Amino acid sequence: MAVAFLLYVVAEIAAVWAVGSAVGVLGTIALLFAGAFVGSWLARREGGRAFRAFAESARLGRPADAEKELTDGMLIGLGGLLILLPGFVSDVIGLLFILPPTRSVARKVWQKRMQRRAVKFANRARGPVMVVDSEVVTDTPPAEATKKQPPVIEGRIVEG
Repeated sequence: MAVAFLLYVVAEIAAVWAVGSAVGVLGTIALLFAGAFVGSWLARREGGRAFRAFAESARLGRPADAEKELTDGMLIGLGGLLILLPGFVSDVIGLLFILPPTRSVARKVWQKRMQRRAVKFANRARGPVMVVDSEVVTDTPPAEATKKQPPVIEGRIVEG
C-alpha cells in the first residue's frame, strides 16, 4: 500500500510539473482551482440525482435498485473527495467516478469485488456456505428440525 501511495505522489508531482511547464505557475494554480470548483459542482449535482433515485427506489420497495443507487452515491462521494485533493491525477480519477458512463463500470467492478469479499468472509467466519439470492444455505439442518427431536445424551448411569 505504501508503494502505491508513493507512486501516486510521484504521478501527481510529475503531472503538476508538466502542466506548470506548459502553462506557467499562475495557469497551473488557476487550473487546479477551476478543476476543484467544476468538480465539486458536478459532484453535488450527480450526488443529488443519486440521492433522489435512491429515495425513489427505497420508497417503491426495490432493493436491487436501491443497492445500485447507494453504490453510485458512494462512488460520487469518493469522486468528489478526489477532486478536492490538489492535483491533476486525482481530478481525473475523481471525474471518472462522477461521470455516469464510467461510474457504471466502476460500480460493477466494486459490486463484484464486494460480493467476492462477502463470500470469502462468510466462509472464514462460519465455514463453507453458499449465498443464493440473499439467502444463506448451509449443510447443517435448520434450527426448527433440531427442535422437533429430543436431545440425546449418551452416557452411563452410575448408581451409588
